[in-house]
Amino acid sequence: MKDNTKSSIRVRIAPSPTGTPHIGNTRTALLNYLFAKHNNGAFILRIEDTDQARIVEGAVEAIEEILNWLGLVPDERYVQSQRLDLYKEKADELVQKGLTKKENGAVRFIIPNNRTLEWTDAVGNKKISFHSNDVEDFIILKSDGFPTYHLASVVDDNDTNISHVFRGEEWISSTPKHLLLYQAFGWIPPVFVHLPVIVGPDKQKLSKRHGAKSVLDYRDEGYLKEALLNFMVLLGWNPGGDREIMSMEEMIQLFDLKDINSSSPVFDAKKLEWMNGVYIREAQISNLKSQILAQNLKLTEISDAQLEKIIPIAQTRMKTLKEFNELVMPFFEQVEIKLDDKEKEVAHTLVQSLANVEVWNNEAILVVLKQIMQGEKLRMPILYKILTGKESGLPISDMLEIVGKEKTLEKLIRST
Repeated sequence: MKDNTKSSIRVRIAPSPTGTPHIGNTRTALLNYLFAKHNNGAFILRIEDTDQARIVEGAVEAIEEILNWLGLVPDERYVQSQRLDLYKEKADELVQKGLTKKENGAVRFIIPNNRTLEWTDAVGNKKISFHSNDVEDFIILKSDGFPTYHLASVVDDNDTNISHVFRGEEWISSTPKHLLLYQAFGWIPPVFVHLPVIVGPDKQKLSKRHGAKSVLDYRDEGYLKEALLNFMVLLGWNPGGDREIMSMEEMIQLFDLKDINSSSPVFDAKKLEWMNGVYIREAQISNLKSQILAQNLKLTEISDAQLEKIIPIAQTRMKTLKEFNELVMPFFEQVEIKLDDKEKEVAHTLVQSLANVEVWNNEAILVVLKQIMQGEKLRMPILYKILTGKESGLPISDMLEIVGKEKTLEKLIRST
């Protein structure tokens, strides 16, 4: 076996630029990163672009944007299409050894008979075994000069001294082919870490209906990277106990291969939403402010000073950053609110009463609102609707203080 001591730990993620990776692929990247950093090792990005016909424009940029946004910055970067000479050299080596045959310009590896192919997988520390008679010959070099996944993956992993290969358990059936290639070259294989597939609540493989979106999609929907990282790491890994909220530093410190579960983790979108709310509530105002502004919400009516006062009020009531706009803008939008005759009368009373407030603060505003509710025998949702168009939301007296007397009265007069 390879020397897999702490100082020699080298892992890689190897996405194909055939689209933007969904959250399951990014979970694999995260586990690689944590294992590397826990062991003072190297985290490597390898772009597997040998299937040129399936490349999607912008996919490489999306892959790198995901990693950079999450802070999973690679220590090294390789692109397979820039390494074709190496694959050709290694394919020729196997040809010279008589282990292949030519078919229409392509090179096919011949599976030897009557061999047992086995390894101990790091997930569950279980032994997995195949018989070579059950494995079919396979192409290693295509007629266009590009290698197939099997050859390129093995050659690159050996060439870059990869110690552990993290990948989905769907690759278990390909591992015997890779072991045969390692044997054919006389190389020592890495440790294989086959991760159980993520499933939805219905126990079916994760799909778009379950939430198998890109991390970039979740970012645009108002999820914090800290919450996404924390949520992803718990998809199949647990350091023990019932602890769920962890910083990146804590994840790195605690990460151990033995704690990867062998059963399929369930993707729980509600749990992600809950966790995002936890991180929003714990975020510093300055950080939250910059992330809210990065959402490109329509906040032109709100001054910078008002924004800093609003965030602590909204912070405890948001599950995503997108909700900030829904909670706040009803107080600032100068639009006519449709009211019935009774509500218009109350709006008129509100104008008169609030106009007489000399010191415009939440205490004085709340006194006026309570007086009107008692006098008109109204509940707060009716007043809330008259003032904002909605029946509930952020604390109304606090928000009206921030909006200001002039804007509040102007909006009410528009509705009467």
